[in-house]
Amino acid sequence: MRLGIDIGGTKTAAVAIGADGELSDQVRMPTGFGAEQVVATALRTVERMSELAGVHASSFSSIGIGIPGAVDGRTGRVAHAVNLGLEGLDLGPRLADRLGVEVRVENDVKAAALGAHHLLGVADGLRADSMAYLNLGTGLAAGIVLGGQLLRGGHGVAGEIGHIPVDPAGDRCGCGQRGCLETLASGSALSRMWPTEHPIPARDLFDRADSGEQAAFEVRERFFTGVAAAVRLLVLTTDVDTVVIGGGLAALGDELLVGVRHILDGWAADSAFLASLDLPHRVQVIPAGFPAAAVGAALVGEDLWQRS
Repeated sequence: MRLGIDIGGTKTAAVAIGADGELSDQVRMPTGFGAEQVVATALRTVERMSELAGVHASSFSSIGIGIPGAVDGRTGRVAHAVNLGLEGLDLGPRLADRLGVEVRVENDVKAAALGAHHLLGVADGLRADSMAYLNLGTGLAAGIVLGGQLLRGGHGVAGEIGHIPVDPAGDRCGCGQRGCLETLASGSALSRMWPTEHPIPARDLFDRADSGEQAAFEVRERFFTGVAAAVRLLVLTTDVDTVVIGGGLAALGDELLVGVRHILDGWAADSAFLASLDLPHRVQVIPAGFPAAAVGAALVGEDLWQRS
């Protein structure tokens, strides 16, 4: 069995993949803050999964972890993860020493890209040669799979399209630039563009837009346009077969997909070039509840090409 663990800012999720490719039940627990607590969370998660599987931790054929921040997949070192209070944690080696099995670590969005790629293979009976996973969470980033392999780039920042400026006169982004794509298409963007006391700002925005509130409709269209721009950017730069939208905002489901496709259809109507790319049919939303990052982490732990 291959074990995958997704360590998030507040919650940690884990899933095991059997030899037949079937997924186990998920385990979820709170994530601790700081290096020692993150390590402890991972160990508790492995212990719980071992209990459920009825095996010792060392019996897992591989263990992989997806975690936010700057990650060196070769060494298992997490250089920087602000939301977890991490700076320079050798997470992979520390866990391997405690568990007696190699532990590989990858950035969570890149891991989720592998998980989504696996899902496409299961659903279609084959692996799409190329796919981008567009993560719409608090921020915006992408993981890219080309030729069946994860694209990291020379410095590990491949897919960080959220920090590509699209409006030089736009709002200041957390990265220090102005008008980044993330300032239009992310959870933080929605919170800024649509201030509300509602616990789920996106849900409040969509409901008000549906009820005919003009201001809400305009903000929602701006958000759809930002997401569509991210899809267009990914296809134009990497020519992936499919763009799978995931992350917290993917919970909007068909409402999100229909809105983004509507924008893409409009652009295609004005551009024969874009029409030839058939962008609306190259985008989809990941199924609700699918643990993409945890599944991808399990694959990170196993795949031999990750070790090159």
